[in-house]
Formats: sequence, C-alpha cells, structure tokens
Amino acid sequence: MRKFNRFALATLAGAALWAQAPPRNLEIAGAAVHQFEDGPPLGAGESFLPGETVFYSFLVHNFGVAPGGRVRFNYRIDVRDAEGVALVEPAKGTVAIELGPEDKEWVPKVRHEFLIPPHALAGRYRILAEVNDAVTFQQARSEVLFSVRGKELDTSGPLSIKNVAFFRGEEGRNPAVTATYRAGDTLWVRFDITGFKSAENNRMHVVYGLAILNPAGKILFERPEAASETDAPFYPRRYVSAEISLDIQRGTPPGEYTLVLAARDEVGAASCESRHSFRIEP
Repeated sequence: MRKFNRFALATLAGAALWAQAPPRNLEIAGAAVHQFEDGPPLGAGESFLPGETVFYSFLVHNFGVAPGGRVRFNYRIDVRDAEGVALVEPAKGTVAIELGPEDKEWVPKVRHEFLIPPHALAGRYRILAEVNDAVTFQQARSEVLFSVRGKELDTSGPLSIKNVAFFRGEEGRNPAVTATYRAGDTLWVRFDITGFKSAENNRMHVVYGLAILNPAGKILFERPEAASETDAPFYPRRYVSAEISLDIQRGTPPGEYTLVLAARDEVGAASCESRHSFRIEP
C-alpha cells in the first residue's frame, strides 16, 4: 500500500475498479471523532473535556483519476464552538499521488487532531470539512458535531465578577454552606471574571484584587492588584477563573465582615467590584 504524510489508503469494500467506474459525485464519508487515532467513533452521550485532544478522520469517495492514475485534491478542516468562533487554526492540505494497478480498490483517508483550549466553555462544537477535487473540479462538504463538557457560564454583558464562593481550604471542591471562619483560619474564595474586552490577536489583560472591611465598614486590609491575567491565544478568552486566600489573624474580633472583590479590564478600560459578607466566630 502506498503511504504518504498523515494519510492512509483504506479499503472500500465492493468498490469497482477506478479505471472502469463512471463519474460519480465527490463524497466525504465516515467522518467521525475519536478519543485516540483510528479508534472507534465517539459514542452517543460521550464528550470531551477542555484540554483534551480530539482525533478526527474521514474518507474521500468518488475522487477523480487523471490519465496515468494521478489523483489530486485539496482539503480544509475548520473547528468552531457553539457560537461559531474558530476553536483552532484551520487545517489545510493536499493529497497528490499516482495510483498503480494494485491501488484500484483503495480510497484516501484524511486524519486530523487538535487540542481543545483549556478555557473552552461547555457546548456543541462543529468540525467542518471541505474537499476540492483538482481532477473533476467537484467539491464535497461534511459537518460533524461533538460535545465539550466544560464550564457553563454566561459571558455576555459588561465586566462582571460572578460565581463567588467561599471555601474552607485550597483543595476544597464544594463551597462552604455558610461563610463562617475563626481567627487563625485561612479564607479561600473562588470566582469568575467575564465581560472584558480583547485587543488585536485576542490579547486580554485583567487585574483583580480585594479589600476587607470590618463590621463598621472600615478598611482593614487592601490589595488592589492581588493578581493579573494576560493572554493572547488563538481562541479568545471569555472568562478568568480566579482564586484568592487571606489568613485571618489571631485576635481578630468576632463579627460580620465584608470581602470586596475588584476587577479591572486594562484593554477595555473598565472596572467593577462585588461585595460579599462573611462571619468570624469566637
């Protein structure tokens, strides 16, 4: 079997000899996603996680064959998220080979793999394939859907701090039922920032910080630039997942305190804050 870069020739059972077959419509067949290369198609109800690699393949049927057994077609593969935004850069390629007598019952198989960005949101994503036959000048298209089991988050609207949750420790998975602590504990908070703008090349820059107010509303602690997030990925960032911690000093009087979270969008020149109460018990 003739081999070439990232392609294979797959058997087409029952196919007629290409030299004797009448012209038929170019077709993309068997398009599917897999968890590993040449694995079984992903089953119903299965999905991918952000950060995982998706393997994709399809066969090309009814391609043209020029005199001398020459085959040539171009292809393009696009991957888009639930909102139609390109997930990765398009994959483009050309299959150009010469078939011999031993190749009369074989058809090309195109393979492609791509990484789901870690910041991809949950939704139904699409893989769009297009093949253009340089011999018959025909075109074929295909669409395959797959699910991403990522974060579910509304990223519309202005700069906002969302999903604020208090935790008992750094490794905590479930938020605290009540935001109550004791002097000497460490306060952990996780939240999402959405609504920031992107510049050229999807560049984003978000700064966030915090302040603690005592029961009388006086600032006890303030760090306006506790952390920042800067990135310029191909697939635009729609949210920042943030985490902060603060040691509650021993001797801190019991009472109800206020955590003030603040975020600043350096690209969009916007800012916002969010206030949340917590208690320190005796």
